[in-house]
Order: sequence, then C-alpha cells, then structure tokens
Amino acid sequence: MPAPSLADWLRQESDDALAALLRTRRDLSTPPPSDTIVLATRAGTPGSVARACEDLDTFTLAVLDALLLAGADTEPVASAEVAKLVGKKIGEPLALLRKRALVWGEDDALRVPPSARDALGPFPAGLGSSSPSLAGTDIEAALAEVGEDERAVLTTLAAGPPIGRTRDAAADIPLERAQNPVQRLLARGLLLRRDDQTVELPREIGIALRGGSVFDPASLREPELPTHPHQSSTVDTTAAGEAMEFLRQTESMLRAWSETPPPVLKSGGLGVRELKKLAKDLDVDETRVTLLAEIAVGAGLVADSEATAPEWVPTTLTDSWLASPTAQRWMTIAQAWLELPRLPGLAGGRDAKDKPIAPLSEDLRRPLAPTSRRRILLALAALPEGAGVKSTDELVAALAWRAPRRGGRLRDETVRWTMAEGAALGLIGLGGLTTATRALLAEDRPGAVEAMIDALPRPVDHVLVQADLTVVAPGPLEAGLAAEMTAVADIESSGHATVYRITETSVRRALDTGRTAGELQQLFSTKSATPVPQSLSYLIDDVARRHGRLRGGAAESFLRCDDASLLAEVMGSPVATEYGLRMIAPTVLISAYPLAEVLDALRAAGFAPAAEGPDGRVMDIRPSGRRLPAKARSARRAPGEPAGLTDDQVGKIVAHVRAGDAASARRRGETVRAPQGGGSGDTSATLALLSQATIERREVWIGFVDSRGTASQRVVRPLRVGGGVLEGTDNERYPLHRITSAALVED
Repeated sequence: MPAPSLADWLRQESDDALAALLRTRRDLSTPPPSDTIVLATRAGTPGSVARACEDLDTFTLAVLDALLLAGADTEPVASAEVAKLVGKKIGEPLALLRKRALVWGEDDALRVPPSARDALGPFPAGLGSSSPSLAGTDIEAALAEVGEDERAVLTTLAAGPPIGRTRDAAADIPLERAQNPVQRLLARGLLLRRDDQTVELPREIGIALRGGSVFDPASLREPELPTHPHQSSTVDTTAAGEAMEFLRQTESMLRAWSETPPPVLKSGGLGVRELKKLAKDLDVDETRVTLLAEIAVGAGLVADSEATAPEWVPTTLTDSWLASPTAQRWMTIAQAWLELPRLPGLAGGRDAKDKPIAPLSEDLRRPLAPTSRRRILLALAALPEGAGVKSTDELVAALAWRAPRRGGRLRDETVRWTMAEGAALGLIGLGGLTTATRALLAEDRPGAVEAMIDALPRPVDHVLVQADLTVVAPGPLEAGLAAEMTAVADIESSGHATVYRITETSVRRALDTGRTAGELQQLFSTKSATPVPQSLSYLIDDVARRHGRLRGGAAESFLRCDDASLLAEVMGSPVATEYGLRMIAPTVLISAYPLAEVLDALRAAGFAPAAEGPDGRVMDIRPSGRRLPAKARSARRAPGEPAGLTDDQVGKIVAHVRAGDAASARRRGETVRAPQGGGSGDTSATLALLSQATIERREVWIGFVDSRGTASQRVVRPLRVGGGVLEGTDNERYPLHRITSAALVED
C-alpha cells in the first residue's frame, strides 16, 4: 500500500491533533484553510517549514536531517533506518515532528515535505551526496594513503558544508601529474568535481572522517548549564543596587538634556560628540550612555522635537517620572526595555555600507528583539530561585543548542547583550533573575513593584557632614532630604553611599531658590549624624550676608538696592552698557532685557544678585528645562509575544477544515451556481434547492463568501429558509446573496 500524502494523514488525525498543529504553527491558520488539502499544501511550503523549525532543538533537527539523508522527502523510510543514522532512540523528537506535520506516516513509512530540503539547506547534517563509485571501496585504507595536507582538506569539508571553491578543479588530472592536494584527492576519487571551481566531499568519506557516525554523539546532548546557588534576597539586593545607579544616571541625563538638548543627526540618531560628552559628564562608558538614551526614548521620557533643527528633548512624562517613587521609576524603564524593538548593543558597530551605527538611529531597530529578550529571561526563570548562571558563554551555548535556527547571525550576541543590559537595569543579579523580574515576566506588575520595594535599601533620614565640606549619604535618602541636599550641594561621587560637595556656588544656588541661611543651618544641624563643622556655618553665613543685597524684578526687569554705592559700582561695570541699565531712582535700576539674563551677567561680573517676587521674597527663576508633549503609548501586552489563537478560534478553524473535507467527499449531483451581478432572479435556483433540502431534511453543500470577502465551503443541514437567510442546525445564519453555489450531498 502506498504511503499516504500529508493531506490524507491530516484528514485522519483527530480534531485535537489539528488544533495542536494550528497552535504550534500559527501561520497555517491565516486565512483559515478551506480543507486539509489546502492545510497540507500550506504546511509544505519552504517558508512555513523554516518557521516551524525555528524553535526545534539540535537533537530534533538532527532527526529531521537524518530523514532527509535517508531520502524521506522522495519515498517512505523506516524509523529504524533513521535511528541508525542518528545513533540513538528517536521516539520523542519524532513525536514532536509529527505534531508539527514536519513528519507523517507510520514508523515503517515515514515521510517529510519535499520542501524541507529547501528550508534546511541542500546538505543535511553537513554531508554531501553519496558517490556510487565508492561502493565496495575500503575507505579507511584509502584515507590511510593520503598525506597530511590532503587530510586537512578532507577534515575541513567533513565538518560541513561539504563543498569548496577552488581553481584546481578545472580539469581531470591523473594522480601522477597532480600538483596539489585537491588535484590528488580528485584523482583518488575522494573528492567529487561539480564544476570548474567547485568540489564536493562524498557522503561516505565525510562519515568515515567523523568516526563512522553521522552526528557527534556529544552534539546531540544539551550542554550543561552550571549555576551558582544564591539566596534570593542576595540576588534581589545586588540587582537593586544596580537599578538605583541606573536610575540616578537616567535622572542626570534627563536634567542635562532639559538644559541643553542634543541635536538629532541628519540621518537620525545621536552624534558621537554628544555621546562622548554625556559619557564624560556621567563618568560612564559609551555603551551605558547608549542604553540610557535608548531606554529613555523607548519609555517616552525623551522624543525627537521634529523641528526645523530637531533635538532630543525630554517630554512631559519626565516630570512625573522624576517625582515617582524609586520602585515605580524602575518599573517604567524595565517595562520599556522588555518591549524595546531595538538592539542597543548594535550601536558603535558598522552597517552593511561600513558606516558607523549611531545610537537612537533606525539601524538599531529589530522588531523581534522583545521576543529574543523574553526567551533569554525565561531560560533564567526556569532555574531555581536564587540560582545564577556561572558564565554567560555557557548560557549562550545552552540556548544555541535549544534553538540553533533561531535568532540569525546575532543570536549569540543578543544573549550577551541581554545579560549585560539586564544586569545594568537591575533585572538580573549575580547571573539570575530577581523576584521582581519573575513577577514582571508573569505580568504581575503590582507584585514586581512590591518585590522591588522590598529589595531596595531603606531610605535614611540623616547624612554625615565632614570637616572638608563633604556630606556623605550612607544610603538612599528620603525624598525630602534628597531634594534638600541636591539644592545645597553637588554630587561628587555616587554608589551605595553618595558623597556631596558643598561650595560657595552650591550654597548661593540654594539661597536663589528662596531658602534662608537659617533654614540651611537648621537642615544640617538636624539631619547630620556628625557635628556640623564650623567652616560650613561660616560659609553659609558669609554667602548669605552677600546674597540678595542686590535684587532684581521684572519691569521688563529692574534692580534695586539700598546701598547707593553698590548701584554706582554696577553702573560703572560693562554690564550696565551691555544690558542698557538705567537708574530711575537712587536705589532702582531698570533694563529692557529679561531678568534672568541680567542676573546671569551680574553674577559673571562678580556680583551676587537675587531675584524677588511681587511680595519682595527671594524666588527661583531658573528655567526647569524644555519639554515636549508626551506621545500616547499603545496598550501593553506580553513583551514580544504575538497574539495566540484562542480555543474558540482554533475550534472554528478545525470545524471549517472538517466541513471542507466533508463537502469535497460527499457532494453529489448538479451544482447550482449563482450568476454574477446580483438581482432577485439570481438566487431563485439556489432558493429552490435549499427549500428542497429543508423539506427532505437533507444536508447541502454551499460555497459561501463572508463579510471579509473570504471564500469557503460548508456542509449545512437547513433548518429553515426565508427572509433572504438560510438558517442551519449549527445555529449559523447564511445570507442568500453570499451563497455562491449549492449542491445536495449524500445522506
């Protein structure tokens, strides 16, 4: 009995098996196949076969290669023959291949789609064609006669692919006249000449050089993934420290770009000069700056202004993000990274035209990046809680074995980039996933925030003031205290403990915001766990004594001072001429320039003016930075995961396929076809046939076009016909004007 075709095999499968096939190979369901012939045809195309093989492991692909070696794409082969080629039992991978319709038939007559050879390549298992001329040849003896240079050529081709390009294949040369290894091997029959520049290693020679095995037994076993056991709390706290540092650097970048937005390159992206400047300001490398910028844009915190001279400008989301709790800010950037359809690791490399790839450019866009990222994190999630991989390279090897055809040429680099980026963002700690990340992957965002809150160090309510005018924060400060310290001091170094430096400029900056000398003295006396050094008190009092003696207001702007000699000194400075200062009273000067510009010029000239409001109190008029309106973001879904078919959708597709099969098998008699053009007369014959089927309670085959224009075939038992609608016992309603043909079927 001849082996069944794929369509015949699928027709005999259960509905559950067809449903499993459609879930595994989702490309087969769009549009819904009309019957198993269409389903089998679609499943056998090279593109569909290649997609179905993407997430198969090395062992399963080896079985498929062995089937092709045995010729299962042209005639049935026995599973015993395939198992002999593989060198081990193949029951489990064979069942998986059957489930995906990549193999069908009984164990003694297995078949694969002919297109599998196109999808997997012309050389299964890296072996060439069989050479009939080697039949009966003692291959081991023949190989023993070759020299080292000839064996080197054979060994290289035996590793695959089995073809090589060479000019030495141009003509057949006898062994005694051969001048090089390739010519001698051709003369011995150990290489096959395909054309003037191509040679191929025969399959028999390749297997012999592999020790008599088609596959290296070690290659068919999944590599071990050594891990370090850790306490989950240790992983969480380690990652939380990295997350806090990343958040601090993101804040610094947003504040810097608020004041001076970097320009957008003409070709798109961030320029090298701006990249290096920000790296120097943040004291990080350019790789970290690229990641910061990519995630800020991905999270909607920064956007292209799209102006005549476009710039990268923070959006209105920046202010709410900066005001949010630490755990919530982490959630925003972590979610943005998981959903980022880009590969920041590509920045700094070269494109196809050997031009450098800039951060934030279109060259970094990779729509499948979220899928790859999630796959890597899920591999870590499969480890015991707290466990971390010992080496990223070992993880690369394990994932490459599990899906060697997935990820393209950047497959291994993507794993390395993901591990490095995940560690920088605080999703990965000590080589393992944090509790917060596990919750995030499970779509439990509140749980992820709570886990991060638990992992973050508790905010401290005090600082340590040193005699050298530095202030040490022994941990993350409470929000209010952190704001006060940022106002009165500059960050000198950061980490688990932040060091601030107090200078005359930083004190004056605090006074410019409306704080008084008394408030600053009280801040340090109440919040410092160490005695406040006298030098700090003197510095605050000295700056405060000079600060605000000269005050300005908007008139366009004005300056006032009770000290007439100080005003005279101002009028004698170059600032008075440059900004058109004019005295309108013994204690008042005015200018046509904005107050902020006048005050900046006076400070540059050595004066210490302060701005005042309508009530005479000191006010802060520093610009808060530019902002762009935030763009609306699409609804979130599982990062990188395409929407799957629901059980109801799968059930309808299977029923649709079965109905098409039934229609093809059971249709009998004359078929009534509705002519094109419409009109009341067009459906009269159809209506008569459907009425007959209703009276005789017989099933009818119909051709039907739905509202989306998709044609299909159905077998329906009419319940009633009327009002321009056919109602079936399947509770479906079919408008008569959409029925294109009809025929009675056998009972």
